[in-house]
Amino acid sequence: MTTRKSRAVVLFGILLVLVGLWVVIPRIDIPPRLNPWAPLEIDAQPNFLTPYKLRRASNDAAACRAALTQVPWRYTPIDDEITAPGCAYTNAVRIERMTMPVSSPFAVSCREALSLAMWERHVVQPAAQKYFGMPVTKIEHFGSYACRTIYGRPNANMSNHATADAFDLAGFVIGKDRRVRVVRDWNDTDAAAQFLREVHDGACVYFDSVLGPEYNAAHRDHFHLDRGRYKVCR
Repeated sequence: MTTRKSRAVVLFGILLVLVGLWVVIPRIDIPPRLNPWAPLEIDAQPNFLTPYKLRRASNDAAACRAALTQVPWRYTPIDDEITAPGCAYTNAVRIERMTMPVSSPFAVSCREALSLAMWERHVVQPAAQKYFGMPVTKIEHFGSYACRTIYGRPNANMSNHATADAFDLAGFVIGKDRRVRVVRDWNDTDAAAQFLREVHDGACVYFDSVLGPEYNAAHRDHFHLDRGRYKVCR
């Protein structure tokens, strides 16, 4: 009985502390980067709160769209649509240009686009400057939305491509004309290979599944970047 009463006292004390914080914290001038309730700022230097803010924005359609307006991309919203059983666009956008040109326009969900924006800003461009002293000037890809199962196999689960939550990255153009391709440069030992490995590993911070050449033969020529149900970095 005494133990039960002690637990009740402790729980009541915790409740009082939480109520106090709820009243006091909104009145404290906390910098946005340290405020867990502040919206995601794409240009802000990532910290321990960034994954939480990205996840929160990703799960709120309006917050995701608001966050995406921070990037100087050229894109248009896509109406929600079920295109076939298991295939749909939900809160998606058609991207015609990121901060650099893309090999062709592509459609992705807003949360996938948000991860692409964070990855481009905080991983891809810094890595390009680190290894080449020049920015990425074009992204080359194999596509995004595709109404199909995993690997196109019959009776398999639907791919994250079927909901526009995945993007297949083939390579980059650095500076004026230097091309870096996953299929050609991944296994080398030069700056291109080091760059590819850094942007692959960095993608794991912002996407749920990142699959590359070391995952299986089907990914020997691209990085699969998705916002899905499983956390994988290979």
